[in-house]
Formats: sequence, structure tokens, C-alpha cells
Amino acid sequence: MIRVLLADDEHLVRGALAALIGLEEGLEVVAQVGRGDEVVAAVERHRPDVVVLDIEMPGADGLTAAERIRGQCAIVILTSLGRPGYLRRAMAVGVSGFLGKDASAEELATAIRKVHAGGRYLDAELAAAAMAAGDSPLTARERDALKLADRGADVREIAAELHLTEGTVRNYLSSAMTKLNAGNRLEAIRTAQRMGWL
Repeated sequence: MIRVLLADDEHLVRGALAALIGLEEGLEVVAQVGRGDEVVAAVERHRPDVVVLDIEMPGADGLTAAERIRGQCAIVILTSLGRPGYLRRAMAVGVSGFLGKDASAEELATAIRKVHAGGRYLDAELAAAAMAAGDSPLTARERDALKLADRGADVREIAAELHLTEGTVRNYLSSAMTKLNAGNRLEAIRTAQRMGWL
């Protein structure tokens, strides 16, 4: 029996997934959580073989949760956000499966079985889009500055948070805007989010 933990902030979706997985031979849902910051404790408590994570959750996103449980179980990301950068980031943090929420129950079950056996399962369309989009042009510091700007932080606050000078922060933001061909910070943030680079 393959033990599965589900993490999705939408109660109805999570319940439907649990019911569908429960109908599959050899699969058992042993736990469900609705927040990304609950995943680590649930993995420690229930010892699942495979964790199915939504990408967008409160507390911690699916990629952050995946990084925290890497090596403890196989991980499948299930997302409605087909952003090319997400697939690349998921692979970088040790995710073995990546597919859209529009996948059938049979496809999800196949993905769970495959990653449990040590393989990989990637949605073909998402993989093709990720290959076409290429790598993120942003450095880690540019990404950090944009994330903080997206939360409403001004240059002074970003500088304090990142332990940088205000001039350095302005340079990072300007560089990010140039790389993303954006006229302002908001446009740069939206472009980076659309591509899955933030």
C-alpha cells in the first residue's frame, strides 16, 4: 500500500482528491493538510511514501514545503498554475512529479505510483513550456528584492530586510526591470510571477 499525504488549501479540492485516490488500488490517503507550513509536521507524524502538494498555499508555498521534506518521501506537485519557471524550480528542490490540476484521477494515480517507484512524472505540456521559456534571468538578490517589493516594502524597508544599502537595492530593482523588459517594478513583478520565477 502506498501511503499518500495531500496538501491543498482548498478543502473541496483536497476532499475530492482524497476520495479519488482512495478508489485507486494500492493507494491510501493517510493525512490531509490545508497549509504549507503544516506539511513538515504531517510528514513526521504520518510517514507517507508520497506527498501531493499544491503550489499555492498559505503559510508556505508548495515549493518551500517540498524543499523542507526533500529526501523523506517522494513529492508530486499538483497545480492549476502552469507557469514554466515553477517546473524548473520544482525539479531543483527535489520534486519527482509535476502535473496540472486538470489531470485525470488515473493520471494522478500513475504519477504517484511512478514517483514511489523512484521515477519521474512530468506533464508534457508544462515540460515543453518550461523548456521554451528557459532559465530565469534574475539573480537570487533581484528575486528577493522583487518579492519584498511585491509585499509592499519600499526601498528603505527592502534594504533593511536584505542588509543592503538603499542604492544597492535600487540597482537590483533596476536590473530586474531591465532583464524583464519592464517599465516599472509592478510590471517586473507581474512578469516574473507569470513566468513562475518569483
